[in-house]
Amino acid sequence: MIARSRTKALIFAALFASASLASAPLGLQAQPRRDVHALDARSVAPWVRDGVIYELNVRTFSNEGTFNAVTVRLPELQKLGVSIVWLMPIHPLGQVKKKGTVGSPYAVRDYMDVNPDYGTKADLRNLVREAHRLELKVIIDIVANHTSWDNALLKTPAYYRRDTLGQILSPYDWTDVAALNYGNPALRAYMHGMLQYWLREFDLDGFRCDVAGEVPTDFWEEARRNLEKIKPDIVLLAESHEPELLASAFDLDYGWPGYHAVKDAILGNRSARAVREEWEAERRHYPRGALHLRMSDNHDEKRALAFFGERAALAASALAFTMDGVPLLYNGMEVGDVTESFAPALFEKLPVYWGVRDRRPEFPKFYEGIIPLRRAHPALRAGATTWVRNADEDRVITFVRHDAAEEVLVAVNLSNRQFVGTVEVAGSGYVEITPGVDAGRAAPLPALSLDAWGYRIFRRAR
Repeated sequence: MIARSRTKALIFAALFASASLASAPLGLQAQPRRDVHALDARSVAPWVRDGVIYELNVRTFSNEGTFNAVTVRLPELQKLGVSIVWLMPIHPLGQVKKKGTVGSPYAVRDYMDVNPDYGTKADLRNLVREAHRLELKVIIDIVANHTSWDNALLKTPAYYRRDTLGQILSPYDWTDVAALNYGNPALRAYMHGMLQYWLREFDLDGFRCDVAGEVPTDFWEEARRNLEKIKPDIVLLAESHEPELLASAFDLDYGWPGYHAVKDAILGNRSARAVREEWEAERRHYPRGALHLRMSDNHDEKRALAFFGERAALAASALAFTMDGVPLLYNGMEVGDVTESFAPALFEKLPVYWGVRDRRPEFPKFYEGIIPLRRAHPALRAGATTWVRNADEDRVITFVRHDAAEEVLVAVNLSNRQFVGTVEVAGSGYVEITPGVDAGRAAPLPALSLDAWGYRIFRRAR
């Protein structure tokens, strides 16, 4: 009786929330938030903390756009230094109200199947098996907040959020998808079973969870407990920046505020100080030790190269690979591809132009240097961060990553003007380790010079 009453209350609350939002675009589902800044973040597996995540769109990664075309190129990713391959949604795409020619990969028609354009389930299993042979982890994208308008779940309208007239709602202006109702226990059970199916049947290593903050946190917490019974050593990545998600459900989140601070600084809309300010805000609001994705490019934005220009895009990546957190590499970044991933291009089949690497050799050279550098220096992967002052903090970012064995000083110029000044570091003994320069060259710190959009990295032993 008590359980039944609680279920009724949950359903009523969800329907009431839907009704109250019927006159406006539907966004974040109303749910209580809790203060978690005094808590410790969940313990994260070393392979996650030390990893480099490679976001891969099967549709655009190759001209074929198939699982098999990905599988044959996994050795290239291993050689590059990638350790975690994230496959964007692999499910069949909705055709009702679809956007663009092909449709959005985030409009899922069937959670239990794979997109036939990509191949078969056997092909996917082979991809995962080959990745594991190469010591690569594989995660897939899960879209738990909404479905396409031709998903079989639409046969049960109670699974969806509805207005006062009973009409199913779309989140925001995403007219190609319908918003799910997590006040419905049967819908929750289905989604739990779906996640367990993919983990159990395909030996995956975890999930990237789309708009995770718009699904109740307790759903994700329960999902994690269930998934760890199948495979204890998994990763859950939240596309969100809700602090409570990192208390017990997720290993890391997107770190959106930090990304936007870097972007705004490069575009001249904010001071470079904003990067430090957002980092400090993370420490005030998130559980202690919370881990964030660090990125300069992703499928929700235009290519960094298109936004910023070549040198500024590399400066942004230099930050992503040296700040605390886990860096993201989106397919094509490593060769300087400018095929836009941002809508409406996301709704088309626009393969990465891999041949551009010969015209932009500085991009493969950069990533072939920065990834091994991160791997070679534990302080860059798991060391603490201390911000240090410099002579022009409106344009230049300077910080030290440090552990018991070493200190790594990072300086990045987020402006189009040369910097000649000083950085406040104590002591001497730093040598330059910037990829592409003479290794081991003594650094004349505290004097520091940076080209426009330049970056330099220094190390000293402790």
